[in-house]
Amino acid sequence: MTAFNVWAPHAGRVDAEVAGMPVPMSAAAGRPGWWTAEADAPAGTDYAFRLDGGALLADPRSPRQPYGPDGASRTYDHGAFAWTDGRWRGVPVGGAVIYELHVGTFTQEGTLDAAIGRLDHLTALGVTVVELMPVAAFPGEHGWGYDGIGLWAVHEPYGGPDALKRFVDACHGLGLAVFLDVVYNHVGPGNRLASFGPYFTDVYTTPWGPAVNLDQAG
Repeated sequence: MTAFNVWAPHAGRVDAEVAGMPVPMSAAAGRPGWWTAEADAPAGTDYAFRLDGGALLADPRSPRQPYGPDGASRTYDHGAFAWTDGRWRGVPVGGAVIYELHVGTFTQEGTLDAAIGRLDHLTALGVTVVELMPVAAFPGEHGWGYDGIGLWAVHEPYGGPDALKRFVDACHGLGLAVFLDVVYNHVGPGNRLASFGPYFTDVYTTPWGPAVNLDQAG
């Protein structure tokens, strides 16, 4: 069984739609604002949430968004990947040579798997750390990644979560560390977080859109 959890403190009813079937959710004991349910949903099962009978919404904490940030979410087993970097111990921070890599433009294919095929060029340059520009799921196919919406899901056109793991595993095999450029102080336009609860606040302003409500504990 797979546990589904979502924070929606203002909702009077929440349902998870799992593989096209509605699953009523219950208020989580001891967790104000949280809703929970269990369903038979192995890795690769599509799901979404419906608040008070409204439209289906992607999971704000989705591990995978195969149809983009606006589509259904998909269950994912992080323990299924077969890592080969068990002997990896990192690289010294002092004197590190960092290469900032944009997955979409590093190769003609614009994918993480294609980027693996060019890692030898970076090692030949003396690079010791690859810093990936944001890979969180964002609208459309191409972009810088600073308008991410699915912050826990790897942008599907780049290859999704397994491709990121293959990339990191390959880097470690060549002695390259991997840094992630992440954006947690704002989310991209078109996000539906406000439908779930007070994720944003008018108390603060940002040049990128509504300010994330860090004053609200969820």
